[in-house]
Amino acid sequence: MKPLVYILQSRKNSRYYIGSTDNIERRLKQHNNGLAVSTKNIRPLELKAILQCNTIEEARINEHKLKDYKSRKIIEKVVESGIFPWDY
Repeated sequence: MKPLVYILQSRKNSRYYIGSTDNIERRLKQHNNGLAVSTKNIRPLELKAILQCNTIEEARINEHKLKDYKSRKIIEKVVESGIFPWDY
């Protein structure tokens, strides 16, 4: 599976979580089973966006760049468009 950045949204409080992985099925199960410390209190989570990358290193860099925006509006725009903000 290709590396990617993913965006999850809590069904409990609508908060977003941004992460990166090379196995989205496994990672989503970990999040929803409470095995990820950062999301275990906001479960259940719904997958809102997947943004493919070429390497896991690129995915990690893009994850951190997106988190650095600290803006719900930008995250929602990415969810809507499926494109990183720096690619508009």
